[in-house]
Amino acid sequence: MKKFIWHCTVICLTGLLFSSCKKEADIQPQATTTPRSATTESVVLLNEDFESGSKTAYTIGSITLSSGSWTLDDALIGTLAADLKNGSKSVRIRNTGAITTDFSISNATGAVTVSVKHGTYGTDANSTWQLWTSSDNGQTWTQQGNTITTSTSLQTATFNITATGSLRISIRKISGGTNRINIDDVNVSAGSGTGGGGGNTTDDNNLLLGNPSNALADITSENNYLMVKTYYALSYSRSRATPNWVSWHIQSTDLGTLSRANDFRADTSLPAGWYQVQNSSYTGSGFDRGHNCPSADRTATATANSATFLMSNMMPQAPYNNQQTWANLENYTRDLVKAGNEVYVVCGSYGQGGTGSLGGITNTIDNGRITVPSNIWKVVVVIPNGNNDLSRINGSTRVIAVNTPNRNDINTDWTLYKTTVRDIEKATGYNIMSNLRPSLQDSLETRIDP
Repeated sequence: MKKFIWHCTVICLTGLLFSSCKKEADIQPQATTTPRSATTESVVLLNEDFESGSKTAYTIGSITLSSGSWTLDDALIGTLAADLKNGSKSVRIRNTGAITTDFSISNATGAVTVSVKHGTYGTDANSTWQLWTSSDNGQTWTQQGNTITTSTSLQTATFNITATGSLRISIRKISGGTNRINIDDVNVSAGSGTGGGGGNTTDDNNLLLGNPSNALADITSENNYLMVKTYYALSYSRSRATPNWVSWHIQSTDLGTLSRANDFRADTSLPAGWYQVQNSSYTGSGFDRGHNCPSADRTATATANSATFLMSNMMPQAPYNNQQTWANLENYTRDLVKAGNEVYVVCGSYGQGGTGSLGGITNTIDNGRITVPSNIWKVVVVIPNGNNDLSRINGSTRVIAVNTPNRNDINTDWTLYKTTVRDIEKATGYNIMSNLRPSLQDSLETRIDP
């Protein structure tokens, strides 16, 4: 596990990745990429690890932590073995408790990223929580991003928000009754300069590599809409009714023995008025409901596996592409993890027109509401298990880039479709590894995995 240290230094912003669930890809409309010569930086405004505090009762009260005073309501500082934590302490919340800053973070202007580590306490059932912020010293509050569901391992949730100069944060448990959750490592950073990114550089973050399309969690960005889930992050296109890309991290603790949930379902967290793709929307189309983030990459808990079956994680994928070629690549990626590595994955798709099991080129399905991509791609960054992941990516790091046609007569050998990251970027308009310094991007993105 990795621990934050309180500081106010300038660091690079994070990123993003992808993979596929039963064998799938993602759909990506052309986007304007940030010039590679631009720099992306962020200034850490708050970094709280709860290691300096002590509160042993759930009764509401304020405690002084390294970042300032916080109010813990129906919450305490947990130190037990059952507390999920990065270090020796974390917050434990029950019922509908909350933790809230008693102070406002100054200089929080423009693009701000908040990351929170979270998990389910002990053997309790999973619960949900939300991030709320205030820009007027706590008089009014606004929920940010999606409602987050905990799991039995410590995960990182990332929220990208727009601040107006002053910021208070509140983490509120909203379900689960007496079931408890743990909260740790709350980080707030503000972007500066120009460039892509827009994520957080904490280890194991699903957006560690960067935000390829500069997606925004704003409904006005309807074809490049950022959705930060617990187990992956994605850019969603309203007009295509598929993700543009999906990004995630895989480590050994993500791989368990659970079977596929197979609970394909609409994503009800999409903005009001947006078409919600249904479980049955692909029926009779000749295309699979192709996962972007694969089911088999999330088999440690039932919650994690079920999360991959939201239809916002799906794309129309030719069956042989999905079940054979893409499956082989996904299995190979998981074998790398089982061999002592962790991987960051970004998967996507682009173009229009694929060939499914019915033959002929199909441009759309579901009465024209879902676009069928012409190509499906994936980038896999492989590093040995360890800490400080972003800093450990260097000129010798293995990067696997694959770009396949969305056809049913595709070869089952995925290695025949290896390419460079740079060629995928040229096809999509994205900056896939934007959190790496430009010279390192040039080194890694211009070579084909040998």
